[in-house]
Amino acid sequence: MKPHSLLRSLALSATLLGALFCATQPALAADAAKTLPTLNLPADWYPESLATGPDGAFYVGSWRQGAVARVRPDGSAPEILVTPGSNGLANGQGVLVDAAHKLLWVCSGNWGFTSVPSTPSALKSYDLDSGAPRASYAMPDKGYCNDLVQDSRGTLYVTDSFHPRVLRLLPGAAALTIWKEDPSMGAGSDGLYLNGIALDGERRLYVSLVTAVPYVLRVDVEEGGAAGAVNRIEMPRVLKNADAIRIFAPGRMAIFESNAFGKTGPYGGQISIARIDGGSATLDTIVSGLNDPSSGVIVGNRVYFIESKYGLLFQHKEHPEEIPTNVPFDLQSRELPR
Repeated sequence: MKPHSLLRSLALSATLLGALFCATQPALAADAAKTLPTLNLPADWYPESLATGPDGAFYVGSWRQGAVARVRPDGSAPEILVTPGSNGLANGQGVLVDAAHKLLWVCSGNWGFTSVPSTPSALKSYDLDSGAPRASYAMPDKGYCNDLVQDSRGTLYVTDSFHPRVLRLLPGAAALTIWKEDPSMGAGSDGLYLNGIALDGERRLYVSLVTAVPYVLRVDVEEGGAAGAVNRIEMPRVLKNADAIRIFAPGRMAIFESNAFGKTGPYGGQISIARIDGGSATLDTIVSGLNDPSSGVIVGNRVYFIESKYGLLFQHKEHPEEIPTNVPFDLQSRELPR
């Protein structure tokens, strides 16, 4: 190649490379703007549940502080959206974002170990933008509000850990009512019953049990909203205290096995993916060695999860002043299997 031809070729190549680099910048920027794989939570948060909002933010409840933090996906400092004890919030349990009504729903428990006053268990709502209190619905019969899910019509379904039942709050209703109560909804040998809850479409509702058992339960939502029969979805092994459950595709369920009452030490928790087929399912454990992974959410092709570290509270039941301070907490994530 002649020198002047070579120079023209090099100049053209440089121009093309520059154009290619500029063209890829929006894609690179978009990738950088995606949710970070790990996000910090406030110290001493002891999270129990979380949800995501339409803006990609995470809303993470504190079981100890009776509060909710909003965590932006870019890794900026967490914001305390619902302040400790607001609207009588005690043990922050299940969290749900109702984007259509700009509400944040939170189950409040009365288990103890909180840095705020204990109050009777209730389902509470807050303004999604400001965190201001909106309403509170008492659990009937001294029940325990554990977790909740919402259908497309706005109906809320709530699990009760102190009774074998699922409660319901219809849009505009003034109180929670019993939707399904059945002795088979929980082993109950330790006085505890239902835990997590999830909907697969509009008709299949699943619940997990506080007790370690080799199944989850399904209750079909019939025409008109009535509850169908209780059916077991058999698992190939005993679940290690299945806590939150999340449906992320038809027949695909993420199970957060907190091991909160397990006997395999503080790092026996794990997250498993169930593939449900009729009355049974297969399991694939994707993360293990976790310290009470009580909940998580699916964002894109990743599962984001918390570690609750309840043992640090339980071991100081008689001497709460000995509970350690400045304990770090965060949101971690793993890619979902294909």
